[in-house]
Amino acid sequence: MTGIDADLLTDPHSDAGPLWMRDRTAIVTGGGLSGQAGGVGYATGLVLARHGARVAVVDRDPEAAKRTVSAIEDAGGEGLVVEADLTRDEDCERAVAAVVEAFGEVDTLVNNAAVGDRAGLFDVSPRRWDELMDLNLKTAWLMTRHVVPAMSGGAIVNVSSAAVTSPGPGSVYGVGKAGVEYFTHGAASTLGPSGIRVNCVRVGAIWTSMAARDMPPEAREMRRKGVALQTEGTSWDIAYAVLFLASDRARWVSGSILDVNGGGPHRAGMPSRSAEAARS
Repeated sequence: MTGIDADLLTDPHSDAGPLWMRDRTAIVTGGGLSGQAGGVGYATGLVLARHGARVAVVDRDPEAAKRTVSAIEDAGGEGLVVEADLTRDEDCERAVAAVVEAFGEVDTLVNNAAVGDRAGLFDVSPRRWDELMDLNLKTAWLMTRHVVPAMSGGAIVNVSSAAVTSPGPGSVYGVGKAGVEYFTHGAASTLGPSGIRVNCVRVGAIWTSMAARDMPPEAREMRRKGVALQTEGTSWDIAYAVLFLASDRARWVSGSILDVNGGGPHRAGMPSRSAEAARS
């Protein structure tokens, strides 16, 4: 054959090895371990570390952050505890500075910090509205704002929620996460020329410590049956999606919202005619 392009026929990741984040530095916000079922931040920090990243666990609860870092170190990784209130601009600036001092430049930021308050749109005071928007949206903007100067390329992964697309009464949490998704698109376009990719994982109905606190067993089973795959997701399913988007395997993915939701809401449909015929 003539006109063969050898570069396009060569897998650019063929010699990348098994560690997708080797020699990288990652910041995971809201990465502390609390509750018996853990959460997305804990699982993400551990997965990134197992793939070779140095992981800074940023959390307002230092004891929770220490538990995650201990798990990282037990797995042979390197972690750093950073205590910070990410609704405060000065704390975000200090957190990034601490990571840079410890590890050098930052390659990856995972904006995971949030609070799962499902209060309705008109069930909160103006003060609580501001608090929820700060926790679920502003934290991502503040951390990104301060981390970008410490990055020379790399990836930012934001964490959103299926609450953005859920039918029914709206929640302040859902509004905040919708903002995170719009922020993802805008940041991807703005930061793309600097070689920084920005993507988002939209989290479905997974089982975490937060869900366990608010949901009785019968509701948990109904939720499982409401997913197309008829299985229950966990924080690990989200963590591996984050790993992909943070790694070079996703080198040409930016501005995307990745649904990790077991196929999404499912309602049993009517059997087809061929199915009816097979039973007759």
